[in-house]
Amino acid sequence: MGYKIESVFIMVGIVSCLISVAHAAQGNAVFYEPPYTPSKCFGNRNDGVMVAGVSDTLWNGGKACGRKYRVSCIRGANQAPKPCKQGSVVVTVVDYCSKGCNGVINLSKDAFSRIADPNAGKVVIQYDQ
Repeated sequence: MGYKIESVFIMVGIVSCLISVAHAAQGNAVFYEPPYTPSKCFGNRNDGVMVAGVSDTLWNGGKACGRKYRVSCIRGANQAPKPCKQGSVVVTVVDYCSKGCNGVINLSKDAFSRIADPNAGKVVIQYDQ
């Protein structure tokens, strides 16, 4: 009887992981230097260093403000050697990355440095809310 329950939990876990991966989107990420205030969403409020601005793709007229995204580096977007680091980072949207933005998500330099080498400048990411 215990084996059936374990099997159910394992299957639920596998299905949950597959659903999570299926909803992840991809795009480019770049970074911006501190200070991270003022921001389009919250003015001079300090929201820490794990923050990001988003392009029109995610901005949705400002509805993106306060959303959290888990971001991980997939590969480089240029010729930088070994641009990605293992792991992911969770960032809060605090700003708008206006026209001319080179990424879907413009990470704080602190957040970008957790998942990629800043010398890469731009990387391909996977992200989900």
